[in-house]
Amino acid sequence: MATKATKTATKKTTRRRSKIKKNLVIVESPSKAKTIGKFLGRSYKVVASLGHIRDLPKSRMGVDIEHDYTPDYISIRGKGDVIKELRKDAKNAKAVYLASDPDREGEAIAWHVSNILKLDDDRKNRVTFNEITKDAVKEAFKEPRTINMDLVDAQQARRVLDRLVGYSISPILWKKVKKGLSAGRVQSVALYLIIQRENEIKNFKPEEYWTIDADFKKGKEEFKASFYGENGKKVALKSNDDVQSILAKIDKKKDFEVTKVTKRERRRQPQPPYTTSTMQQDANRRLNFRTRKTMMAAQMLYEGIDIKEGAPVGLITYMRTDSTRIASVAKHEASNYIHENYGGEYAAVKPVKGKLPEGAQDAHEAIRPTSVYRTPAKMKQYLTNDQYKLYSLIWSRFVASQMTAEVIDTMSVNLQQNGVDFRANGSKVKFPGFTKVYKRGTEKDNILPELAEGDAAQMIKDDPAQHFTQPPARYTEASLIKTLEENGVGRPSTYAPTLDTIQRRYYVRLVSRHFEPTELGEIVNRIIEKQFPDIVNVQFTADIEGKLDEIEEGKQNWIKVIDKFYQPFSKEVDAAEEEVDKIEMKDELAGTDCEICGAPMVIKMGRYGKFYACSRFPNCRNTKAIVKDIGITCPKCKKGTVVERKSKKNRTFYGCSRYPECDFVSWDKPVGRDCPKDGHFLVEKKVKGGKQVICPNGDYKEEIQK
Repeated sequence: MATKATKTATKKTTRRRSKIKKNLVIVESPSKAKTIGKFLGRSYKVVASLGHIRDLPKSRMGVDIEHDYTPDYISIRGKGDVIKELRKDAKNAKAVYLASDPDREGEAIAWHVSNILKLDDDRKNRVTFNEITKDAVKEAFKEPRTINMDLVDAQQARRVLDRLVGYSISPILWKKVKKGLSAGRVQSVALYLIIQRENEIKNFKPEEYWTIDADFKKGKEEFKASFYGENGKKVALKSNDDVQSILAKIDKKKDFEVTKVTKRERRRQPQPPYTTSTMQQDANRRLNFRTRKTMMAAQMLYEGIDIKEGAPVGLITYMRTDSTRIASVAKHEASNYIHENYGGEYAAVKPVKGKLPEGAQDAHEAIRPTSVYRTPAKMKQYLTNDQYKLYSLIWSRFVASQMTAEVIDTMSVNLQQNGVDFRANGSKVKFPGFTKVYKRGTEKDNILPELAEGDAAQMIKDDPAQHFTQPPARYTEASLIKTLEENGVGRPSTYAPTLDTIQRRYYVRLVSRHFEPTELGEIVNRIIEKQFPDIVNVQFTADIEGKLDEIEEGKQNWIKVIDKFYQPFSKEVDAAEEEVDKIEMKDELAGTDCEICGAPMVIKMGRYGKFYACSRFPNCRNTKAIVKDIGITCPKCKKGTVVERKSKKNRTFYGCSRYPECDFVSWDKPVGRDCPKDGHFLVEKKVKGGKQVICPNGDYKEEIQK
């Protein structure tokens, strides 16, 4: 049994231990806090601010235009408890370190936290790292710095600019069009580009052209060639008459002569590792990931994954970057990995260097795995399906960028008869190089028979075909991001929220992964284009981005940049108030009556598209979704018909018109026939290269003829 003296001594020891102060580290997210906390050990306490803790107020402009555009920051609603805890932890801490993300937004978060906690501005308490690994984090804490006010000013300038634009134009749209609309600097350019492309498609006039493909034979070997021209000059075939004129000159009983054989060795270089925009583009094209989904998965890979090595670890470097630069230590590790796993001939002596886009900051490295030895195969068991797919893409692209070129033997053959030229092109991979880990496409070898000048080849079949020139394709998320980046509009952190905003406002909709403007989007764009031409001027917006970059570099004063923009803009706002006529969004008659009160139903424009509503609103609040009847009897109840509906996430599905009496539902479109094997209803399914009619039970399928 313990004596009284022993108990007293234990109490004193406990009190002394509890008074030992820890270093406080503040990051943005709990997952990042958890990862870093395990690296730093017991003498540190790591907490999360849960993103920004201060911002401009939502209910008013929050910018004092008369006094140097001073922002009126307030604590974000709901963050009171977080701020209270941060103050309490800071008061009891030995030292406070601010370790938010290494970009403008992260610097601004650190500055706001520093202000709330009343920390000394001259104190070196800002810590940044490009990857969340034990070595990188510990190294960063050896060299803390003061908060970089140039970075903060650049973020403030963007925030104030966007607020001045949004809170000046949006009220005009509310008054003149309808409530709930908004306008923004980058989102207005994105909407403008989508509408310009739509206009190009509407005004496009297709032109007819023809091709002649043919099968040739030399000995027993067959190969394909296409019409090129006459007497060595390229000729365009504009009509069937042109085709018949060429075919009339060909004597099928006579052989074609091989007049020229050109053999070359072509080298295809790997692409540099990912930047934010190229990652978003590739994930959209290859994985069918929406931009927001890509960034969420990348954020989790950056902040830390538990791979059962004692502490979670960040698997990739910081995912908001426009640089293709790679640290020398990462290059060395990649070179060792390639030597060990593929051989020295696959390791590039001088890896490919990406060209920085105009205005790129090169502040961080490219997006790469934190260790190339953490292969996708090894990490798969610790990752979700989406994380694994994205990590595989990032890992493969990085490793490929450090590898040698693909070498292809190419062969071009000219065949001629009576002055008519056909051309055959063949290729064969001589050395796969970087394609061992990262394939750009699905190219296959096209091997031609061994041909030499003077050889004879017989045409065994000709296949003329009519074509029409196609209009430019509508933007996908990938192609829109690429266009914005090429034009210098927006920065890595802005692409995902921009695309999200124009869809949430129902200015555009995604149809088969392509953007189409809505009627509402066209109305808003028309007003902005007429009254605020600079806002939708791509070059003007790019110049503003350049000015923001110069603020970050300390070359521009942020107040002067804002003032130069706002003085002419405010005059445009005053003019728009007077000049823009109120636009009546007239309701269309739906052609049916309300089943509740008998009044005519009308078609209204809502936030998420058109819907049926009673014309007596608000006295009668009956509404119905607009559904498309596909004219097929419900395979379940046999009484209703199948209609096309939209889920909450805007995904198309098919259900019975008698819902809720009948609960039939299918993601795939029923075709109105039953499976000949088991009697289950057949559905239309999209597959690579087209569509198939299949039985959901998997016992039957048939190709749909194009």
